[in-house]
This record gives sequence, structure tokens and C-alpha cells, in this order.
Amino acid sequence: MKAVRIHERAGAEALVVEEAPYPTAAENDVIVRVHAASFTPGELDWPGTWQDRAGRDRTPVVPGHEVSGEVAELGYGTTGLTVGQRVFGLTDWTRDGTLAEYVAVEARNLAPLPATIDHVTAAALPMAGLTARQALFDHGGLRAGQTALVHGAGGAVGRMAVQLARAAGARVVGTGRERDRAIALEAGAERFVPLDGRFEEETGRADVVLDVIGGEILDRSAALVRAGGTLVTIAAPPKVRPADGRAVFFVVESNREQLAELAGWVREGRLMPRVGAVRELGEVREAFLGKGRVSGKVVVRVVG
Repeated sequence: MKAVRIHERAGAEALVVEEAPYPTAAENDVIVRVHAASFTPGELDWPGTWQDRAGRDRTPVVPGHEVSGEVAELGYGTTGLTVGQRVFGLTDWTRDGTLAEYVAVEARNLAPLPATIDHVTAAALPMAGLTARQALFDHGGLRAGQTALVHGAGGAVGRMAVQLARAAGARVVGTGRERDRAIALEAGAERFVPLDGRFEEETGRADVVLDVIGGEILDRSAALVRAGGTLVTIAAPPKVRPADGRAVFFVVESNREQLAELAGWVREGRLMPRVGAVRELGEVREAFLGKGRVSGKVVVRVVG
């Protein structure tokens, strides 16, 4: 099969498209014929990209962790899915990824894909959708009538978070670069505050503050959490904690039930990932390097 691979610890300039071995389905796995896939530009810096769960080197590796396609083969003991079924999901961090014609995935990391959702849209949904959902509701406990402050509201995770918080009946304040104002407001933010100067004076305090940026923005955000509220971040463990609230750092986890829930919201028109560009396998290196940078997720079409 054809796959995007990297043979040594290096940057995106070392990515190549080449013939690679067809994956092996372990127990409780499925082999997915990939129709569309997506990636996180920084994943070449993640330890799991280069090592398996036992800490062993696993180069050459295939990057990418978001997938939409159809089940081509079932591993021993796999239940709940059938050959030929349309699926989408988020794959394991320490196994070969989705930028290939076929990928082996634990069945529990996949959910059925409704026929009304195309593969490009589905491939842009898992990482950002699950991250936003788990941040707001699993870790932040956001409820109707509360206020959510979303930093980076124009990005993939931030835009999803704005949509989800608004759909849940919360008030939403978004922040980011000025160029992201229209995106955040279109997604459902009531107000948008640029992240320059003393943004704290304009945002006000919130029951849930979601940070995807880290650094000084994360440190300054602790003071924006209302009593009993939560600061949630995916950037780094917080150094500064709210005076009367919680601070949570987490890494997103795949969840079949939540994936199905997200797909349902897309089908109902309550949620829509922003696809910035669609590329081919041969264009992945340039996409990782940010050439022709776009606003929204870059999705790689593998099978038309």
C-alpha cells in the first residue's frame, strides 16, 4: 500500500510517500480502508510518534491519527463492526497512523459514520470534536446558563468548543487573533476579545475557561475563573491555579459513544468542523510544514 512515512526522528521535511507493508490486524482490531485522514502539525514532537507503549523505537512510522473510511477486515475477537461499514475515529498515539491507504485500529476507537456525512468532514471531526467535548463537559462540567471563555476560538478545537458550548445553552466569549473574530462569532460566540493588551479587562470571568494556547495566556487565565469554576487546558499543566476553583490539564482520549454523539450533532446541523483545505498524500509534507497555510483543518483525501 502507499503511505506517508518518516524513517528517523526529524521534522516534516523528512516525510516521504512510499510503498509500505499492509497492516496486521491484532486482536480486537479492524483494518480500515482510508478514504480521508487528518493530522496535527506538532505530532512529530510527540513521544508516542517514535516509540511504542513499551518504549521501543518504531521507525519508520506513519503519522496521522484521524480517519474516515470503511472496514476492510476484522481482527480476531472484534465485535460491533462489520466489513464494508463506514466508520470514523481517533487512532492510538503509539501505532502507525492514518496517512496511508490502510490502517489498523482498535475497534473501540471507531464509531459508525452516518451516510449523510462525507468522509472529508468526518476526518476533520475526531480530534477537535472530542477535545472540545471532553474539555467543556467531562472536565469542565459546563451547564446551561453558565459562561464559557474559549481561548483560540478561531482554531479547530476552539471553534468546536464555541459551537458545543452554545448548543448546550451556555454563554460564550471567544478570544484569539483579530483575524479570527469572524470565525468565532459565526461559530456562536456572543463576544470576541483579541488576545493583546489586557484582555482580562474585556473578557470578564467565566465558569469554564478553556485554554489551547498555554504560556502567559494560560497563566493569566487562572484569575478569570469564577468561584467554583474550572480552568481546562490541553497545552501544559497549569503553573497558576484559580484561587477558588479547579485547574485541569488533559490529553484527549478516543471514545466510541462520544464520537457517535458528535456525528449525530453534525447530522442535525448543530456542529460542523471547519475544513480549510483538502490535500492528496503527495502533498502531506508541504501541509505539515504549513505551506499555503489555511484557516481550519487540513484533510488528506486518500480514496476518492
